[in-house]
Amino acid sequence: MDTILVTGALGQIGSELTPTLRNRYDKVEVVASDLDPDPGVSPPYEPVDVTDRSQIESVVEEYDVDTVFHLAALLSAAGEQNPGRAFEVNVEGLHNVLEVGREYGLNRIVVPSSIAVYGPATPDNPSERTIRTPTTMYGITKVLAENLGTYYHQQYDLDVRGIRLPGIVSHETRPDGGTTDYAVDAFYEAVDEGEYTYFVREDTRLPMVYMSDAIDALIDLAGADESDLRFQCEYNISALSFTASELSDRIEERIGRFDARYEPDERQSIADSWPSTLDDTAARTDWGWSAEYDLDRVVDEMVQNLQRGAE
Repeated sequence: MDTILVTGALGQIGSELTPTLRNRYDKVEVVASDLDPDPGVSPPYEPVDVTDRSQIESVVEEYDVDTVFHLAALLSAAGEQNPGRAFEVNVEGLHNVLEVGREYGLNRIVVPSSIAVYGPATPDNPSERTIRTPTTMYGITKVLAENLGTYYHQQYDLDVRGIRLPGIVSHETRPDGGTTDYAVDAFYEAVDEGEYTYFVREDTRLPMVYMSDAIDALIDLAGADESDLRFQCEYNISALSFTASELSDRIEERIGRFDARYEPDERQSIADSWPSTLDDTAARTDWGWSAEYDLDRVVDEMVQNLQRGAE
């Protein structure tokens, strides 16, 4: 990797992946990009709308990009509010990146997928090739993304690879538009207000991962030897699995009184359609995936950092 382009660099993952890449690869230029024309982030930064192929081409040409971490996407709950825009960004945007990758001979494109590719017909603890029956536009677009990546690899020998991310927990940037947002919002509200109303039931259990583990997974997969990979864009990774009430109990242990309420809304049906655990044997075997953070360590890190920030 000589020059990396990160699309969606202002989002929850991109805002932490970009500086991590810059710190880890001091001889590699990392170009951040997103929709905001002037976000005030460290350069190099270029405004890019991934639905406009010419904008992607312009940045790839100017910086001689050879690797892309393609993070630009509309998430699950936000996608249900505007399914047409979700399809445009998540599918047409990826197609533009893949076409630029094919035309300019990029070395590698890393594009995250999601547990949203699964659905009600998927049994719990699914592996990579378990049936995918998504019920959201976000999930549908991610199935298409996985298949597009595999197609471009098979037809054009373009190195496209990715992981299926579960919910991500981070104290740096609050998520916006995901079904698993409660697993982050609960921490913020607990520290700031001492209370939080979940939009899911207390027994809702979903797979999660701490941000630093998610970033390590993306970078480690990007650096893996292609000959070791049996899949392209559908590697499961799994780290944590907990219910909303288990999370509340752990938070209360750290901060004292925490008034947790549960008022499920339309996002509950999305959560119910996803598996509560994932089989990530392939990622562990093929490229050495292993999570560092368990639930107690995640809660400690989240509470300590948010309390420090509130001082």
